[in-house]
Amino acid sequence: MQNRALPLPLVRLQHLDRRSFNFYGHFRIKEPTNDTEIQLMLILKMNATWLLAALLAVLSCTVTQVLCLSFMLPPNVKKCLQEEIHKDVLVTGDYKLSGAPGHKTLLLVKDDKGHILYQKDDAQFGKFAFTTDVYAVCDICFITNLPRGMRGADREVYLNVKRGVEAKSYEDIAKSEALKPMEVELRRLEDLSEAIVNDFAYMKAREEEMRDTNESTNTRVLYFSIFSMVCLLSLATWQVFYLRRYFKSKKLIE
Repeated sequence: MQNRALPLPLVRLQHLDRRSFNFYGHFRIKEPTNDTEIQLMLILKMNATWLLAALLAVLSCTVTQVLCLSFMLPPNVKKCLQEEIHKDVLVTGDYKLSGAPGHKTLLLVKDDKGHILYQKDDAQFGKFAFTTDVYAVCDICFITNLPRGMRGADREVYLNVKRGVEAKSYEDIAKSEALKPMEVELRRLEDLSEAIVNDFAYMKAREEEMRDTNESTNTRVLYFSIFSMVCLLSLATWQVFYLRRYFKSKKLIE
C-alpha cells in the first residue's frame, strides 16, 4: 500500500534551515524529511502558539484584579474598604459620587502605617494612582459630613479600583514605544505572567513563614509542657515532705 500525502496547500518550501527543527530531537520526535512533513510541522507549531496565547488570555481573565462596586453613603458616616497590596504594585482608581445638597465627602487613601497616599476634601468625581513601596494594607475611606440642622439623602458612591497589570495603560505604552497590537498583547501577557510568578513566590514565602511559625509554636508548647510537669512534680514532692513533717510534729505518724 502506498502512503498518501496529507491534503495540504501547494506551497513549495525552499532553502529551509533544518536546524530550526532540532528541538524535536529532544522529545524523540522524527525530524521531517520532506516538504509535506515540514508543512505539517509548521502548522502544528502555529496551532500550539495560538493555543498558548489563548490559554494565557483565559488565565488573564481569571486573575484580573479589579474592584468595581457601588454603595450608599449615609450622612455623617465613615465607610472604608481595605485592600492588601504587594510591594511595587501600581494601583489606580476612579470614583464618582451622586450629588447631594450640603454634603461634603472626604476621600482618604492611606496605608496601615498612617501614610496618606491620596486625599480629596470635597470629593465629587476623579481619579487617583499610587505605587506601594512595601507590602501594605491600604484603606480607601469615604467620610461624609453634613452640618447640624440639615437633613440630606444618602449619596451613592461608584468606585473602580485596579492594580497590577490591569492598572497599566497599554494604549499609552503602545503610543510611546510604537508597538503593534500583537506586540502590545504580548507585552500584557508577559506582565501578567510575571505577576502570576510573583504571586506564587509570595504565597510560597508565606507558606514557609507559617510553617516556621507552627514549628516554633510546637517547640514552645513542648517546652512549656515539660516545664509544667516539672513544676507539678516539684510541688507534689514538696507537699508530701511538708505533710510528713506536719504529721510527725503532731505525733500522728511515726
